[in-house]
Amino acid sequence: MPEKSNILDLVIAEDIKAELKTKRALIIQPGAIGDCILTLPLASFMKNVLHLGYVDFLGHTEYIGIFPGRTDVDKVSSIDLMDIHRLFMDSSEFVVQDNDPLIKAFSEYLWVISFLGKPESNFETNLIFTINCNQTSEVITLPSKPLTETKEHITDYFIHQLLDQCGLSSKSPYLYNKDYHIKATETDLAEGKNLLWELGLEPQKKLVVIQPGAGALNKCWHVDNYLSIVNELRSKNIQVVFLLGPAELERFRNETIQSLTKATKCLTELPLTDVLKIMTCTDVFLGNDSGITHLAASMGIKTLVLFGPTNPNTYKPNGPNVKIFKNKNKTFSEKPSIKLQEKITNILLKDILHT
Repeated sequence: MPEKSNILDLVIAEDIKAELKTKRALIIQPGAIGDCILTLPLASFMKNVLHLGYVDFLGHTEYIGIFPGRTDVDKVSSIDLMDIHRLFMDSSEFVVQDNDPLIKAFSEYLWVISFLGKPESNFETNLIFTINCNQTSEVITLPSKPLTETKEHITDYFIHQLLDQCGLSSKSPYLYNKDYHIKATETDLAEGKNLLWELGLEPQKKLVVIQPGAGALNKCWHVDNYLSIVNELRSKNIQVVFLLGPAELERFRNETIQSLTKATKCLTELPLTDVLKIMTCTDVFLGNDSGITHLAASMGIKTLVLFGPTNPNTYKPNGPNVKIFKNKNKTFSEKPSIKLQEKITNILLKDILHT
């Protein structure tokens, strides 16, 4: 029979856990879609391991608006609708008034995790001051990238940095979902099929979605590689589309876009919500190290990822069905790679024709 002290400890621990379930945390993440998705395991960790009841995001809603109802993020707010630029003022000149919107914006949070500013910067100092005008909260500034070379994945790095700054052990075997994925809804699937019909595609056929771009041109596998793969897939009567967002339309030359459009159907500048819905109907996704690749992987889609200059050990997409191809050749973005084309084409054909 357990000793009374052990029983009391258990009761106290459960009471603390129950109290935490009523508390909210806020993650300030001003990055693009890939950065935001790579922050989701941190939100999951805070909710399921640290037992915080609610985790909200403050960022650009065009990137994070898809999270509530599909992830462990409960609510999102637009960073563009706040006077958050005030927090970058010199701390000696920073003031807040009674009923200040900034005080109200942070008033309900027990924890605030910021990817804006740096430790001991004006931003962090002003943020802490603003929050403490209402209540005492834990404010932690995390780097958006590892400050030194590390072998761990960026999502583990965020969690270990959080634990270290909180004075908690980062060596314990904390259990959380490292392959955190975005759970699309039944409505997403139904609307995805309708969207495919509207775009002239056939929802009943196998679908391969390819995004040939990324946030930087040197992260883009040479476009001729994708064109060759598309031609081979279409020769086998496999439905393939290119997904082109603002980055591709802005950075690709007109001749490149014309060659993509000539090769197969291109879906251009879709809202992120529509992209997510199309992903629910996608059998395989192929792309570079990009935000949409992280989206596909996090949704559990078979995802093939081409890495050029960035390190996949640190930045590979989280997901249960991801294959990484690291091209060490310096000509990754400059000329085609025939052998890798053939390897990826064979994998795609196997995945599509044998499922």
